[in-house]
Amino acid sequence: MNKKYSGMSVSDFISESKKGNIDSLDFYGAFFSEIEKIQKKCNYFVTISKDSAMEQLKKLQKGALYGGLPISVKDNICTKGIRTTAGSKILESYIPPFDATCIERAKKAGGVIIGKTVQDEFGFGTFSINSAYGIPKNPIDPERSCGGSSGGAGGITAAVDFPHVAIAESTGGSISAPAAFCGVYGLTPTYGRVSRYGLVDYASSLDKIGVMAKNVDDIALSLSIIAGHDAKDSTSLREKVDDYSGNAAKTDLKKIKIGVPKEFFGSEINEDIKKVVWAQIKKLESMGAKVEECSLPNTEFSIPAYYIIAMAEASTNLAKFCGIRYGATLPLEGEFNEYFSKVRGKYLGEEAKRRIILGTYARMAGYRDKYYLKAMKVRQLIINDYKQAFKKYDVLVSPTMPFIAPKFSEIEKLTPIEHYYADILTGSPNLAGIPMLSAPCGTSKGMPVGIHILGNYLAEKTILNVGRHI
Repeated sequence: MNKKYSGMSVSDFISESKKGNIDSLDFYGAFFSEIEKIQKKCNYFVTISKDSAMEQLKKLQKGALYGGLPISVKDNICTKGIRTTAGSKILESYIPPFDATCIERAKKAGGVIIGKTVQDEFGFGTFSINSAYGIPKNPIDPERSCGGSSGGAGGITAAVDFPHVAIAESTGGSISAPAAFCGVYGLTPTYGRVSRYGLVDYASSLDKIGVMAKNVDDIALSLSIIAGHDAKDSTSLREKVDDYSGNAAKTDLKKIKIGVPKEFFGSEINEDIKKVVWAQIKKLESMGAKVEECSLPNTEFSIPAYYIIAMAEASTNLAKFCGIRYGATLPLEGEFNEYFSKVRGKYLGEEAKRRIILGTYARMAGYRDKYYLKAMKVRQLIINDYKQAFKKYDVLVSPTMPFIAPKFSEIEKLTPIEHYYADILTGSPNLAGIPMLSAPCGTSKGMPVGIHILGNYLAEKTILNVGRHI
């Protein structure tokens, strides 16, 4: 580790860079040396793009907002000239000819893309064990999971002692889970707040691009840069982007009313996790926040509804990877169904196949009404629960995950259904499309515990301000 840059914050890096006090070649030489050491131990990257980073540095505009800050990118977000696999062998050789909108904006602001982080294949997983490019290891205990599906993003954010921000993506908790397991901050914004153009889809009505970092201000800065309307994405919101910057001194918790949903503290949540999170809630209360227990009555239906909707959309989105126009191919032989099955059978992983099959089943004639449409009705009930809650409360607070990062030996014993129910605290807010911030708030058995701060639509500023007190 180069002592000169060790422990330097993002804000310090930007400040020193603007003053001309950062030698880019010296900094990035030390940075990539550190990254490569970490990679050998923990496997956080599918691709480390050192040559591309050096080219980006040559084009860096003087006075740019990021000032040449290193940015890692989840491997399902397109990066021009840098391989983008979405964690799948079917996209192993895909090199995008364009940047996703969020990457275009980050580069324009002076961010330097340093590599693509390991993820579960197409985002299918809670523990980052379903990648075709190896399993990332938790930086605190390598026998444990980083969380998924943005496991590489969470792991590198926690492990590297250089200034750095990770751009990641969430469908059902894929930013919050690794943030909690690795002890960093992770923001999943309102659906549509950040353009999805250039994202390799999992479930189009659920996918959200967000940010992971070591503190709230780094997330606030990054969100300000990548958020905003994009004509290339019809789901991106036209609302003006807030100024997310600020500090705790400017935030009066006496004006904040916190709701604590009783359904998020049920028997399936580890008792130690509950204690740590409640201790943090009491601290917020001691700082002046008003705290009340509340209810989100349709929470129990969130996991079945989430997985039916997500798998149905995944089945549709992944249909294009069939060996004809997109992704890996094989010699054209036999009848088309036989050919498609051969290509998908060879290049897709077990969990991807499971979700495609289940999603296709849920969309079939005769089952669509019984499963998919019913799940969509349940989704609306869950949205209504949140709308009612936010009429009374500024934020809702809960644990981020029901347990600490599990050991790989423990994960091996879980059934697919038990894997899915690990999303019990994150599936519901993702279905509603509301913003959420996972913040580290303590430890259990030496591992980080995350507190989840949920806000109303476009209330990123509010949840970031509450997060600054944690």
